[in-house]
Amino acid sequence: MEQPIKAGYVRVSTELQNTERQLDGLELDRRYEDKVSGKNTDRPELQRLLSDADLLGQLKAILYVHSMDRLARNVDDLRKIVRELTSKGVVIQFVKEGLTFTGEDSPMANLLLSVLGAVAEFERSLIRERQLEGIAIAKREKKFKGRKPSLTGEKATKADKLISDGIPKAQIARELGVSRETLYQYLRKTT
Repeated sequence: MEQPIKAGYVRVSTELQNTERQLDGLELDRRYEDKVSGKNTDRPELQRLLSDADLLGQLKAILYVHSMDRLARNVDDLRKIVRELTSKGVVIQFVKEGLTFTGEDSPMANLLLSVLGAVAEFERSLIRERQLEGIAIAKREKKFKGRKPSLTGEKATKADKLISDGIPKAQIARELGVSRETLYQYLRKTT
């Protein structure tokens, strides 16, 4: 009998963060890695994983995920993703929580998924609340500097040249790797 393939899904919130500690030591046949926020399911590698679900199910894949909050930040998304993958035959193993979901799960397993997912969602909201409180205090004490501008120096010079050449702003933003809103804010400040 063939061994099931081992797939892994890892996620960090930014390009600067490292995914090495997630699923460290596991030999994976397929790896899906996102470096974006988990606030919703609009993530390139998660979407690729979901698109591959039929094939992974046929291959009797086991999907390893470091922890539930790496797969989803809210209970609704977590349950939907787990249900979608397991309905195609993919077994999901949450390493940190030590839980496995097969699609034929007991009511207790489904309850644990919901409860632990809710705890992760609650924990994330507490972190966000503390972050906002810290920002408010820093602003009050005039210590808050905010995020550094992403369109300065060489990028700003290039933006100025492309604008003077009549290149569309959406194209300029894509080329510079910034949002259109960032480009528009830069233009408002410089005009």
